[in-house]
Amino acid sequence: MKVLILTGKFGMGHYSASYSIEEQLKSTIENSDVTIVDIFDYTLPHISKLIYRSFSLLINRASICYNIFYNYTENGNETSKPILGDYFYKSLQQLLLITKPTVIISTIPYCSQLVSHYKTKSSCQIPLITCITDISSHSEWINDQTDCYLVGSPSLQSELIEKGIPRNKLHVIGIPVKLAFKSHHVLPQLHQENKHLLIMGGGLGLLPKSKKFYKELNNLKNIKTTLITGGNKKLFQKLHGKYENIDVIGFTNQVYNYMQQADLIISKPGGITIFEAIHSELPMLIIEPFLQQEMKNAQFINYHRLGRIISKQQLINIHYLSQILNDETNLYEMRQNMKSLKQQLNHATLDTIILSYQNCQLGA
Repeated sequence: MKVLILTGKFGMGHYSASYSIEEQLKSTIENSDVTIVDIFDYTLPHISKLIYRSFSLLINRASICYNIFYNYTENGNETSKPILGDYFYKSLQQLLLITKPTVIISTIPYCSQLVSHYKTKSSCQIPLITCITDISSHSEWINDQTDCYLVGSPSLQSELIEKGIPRNKLHVIGIPVKLAFKSHHVLPQLHQENKHLLIMGGGLGLLPKSKKFYKELNNLKNIKTTLITGGNKKLFQKLHGKYENIDVIGFTNQVYNYMQQADLIISKPGGITIFEAIHSELPMLIIEPFLQQEMKNAQFINYHRLGRIISKQQLINIHYLSQILNDETNLYEMRQNMKSLKQQLNHATLDTIILSYQNCQLGA
């Protein structure tokens, strides 16, 4: 069986979901052949980095414009032709001839639009599975040639049904995360004197720059902090080894270990991070987002009572952070809500879906 996963680097969550899907398929389906392709690197290798830098500039410097467009297209036409559809059509056709997949999985809206356009124009019969990597029913994810959708929650499933997607095309599996988050035994968080705070997203400019914040955080009684700065080398060098009670980590592929050890996480509301925390049963403090799809993710957190949304002003209020970390009743309720949500996910669905299409043939 050959699986082609199409993705892009418009936020690394899409890429992360692709590798999580690959990991799961290879661990459960014998002789599975999985290929992950960034469609923009493949089609436009000389300018793909410029495209991604431009997108990053847009969401960081002109988020209002991005949000206006996002809201305007919320209930758009799912049959519309993707931008540069004909140009990417030839590239996709070439890719399919080389890889000969029996199923295509898309983790970004554009790839779903592109494959849907290709299937309509060429009468291709290769099944298309769209993995929605946010808690969003935005029309950009919906295409008439998508055979099924992998969605994060029952509430999202209901929203998509209201938009006309048949229930039998919707599979609630949660947003894909690494198997380590699912296989690790969640340790019971008992009443304990020492607390562990995990902060992620340092590479995204979410954290205060003042030394006062870190000094006060370091001085919190009975609280240890782990700060993951990711690719932000400047922040890592600024903080690493400077504070006794703040452990500063750069890039790491051991996030599941840090989540298992923590009592609370501070982060941005990315779809992947949310479900990593859910599988780890780790209560969340989410810094108030400014992008529309992250606002929807934050609404999901609020609705299921998985954490709290805080402003940057609340973030720098060290007394407020300490109160939340030491509120055992509230933390326990959040963990129980996460455990309940996990039980609503169909963990075997992905394998079942893929295997059901293994005999499909290339129809280009």
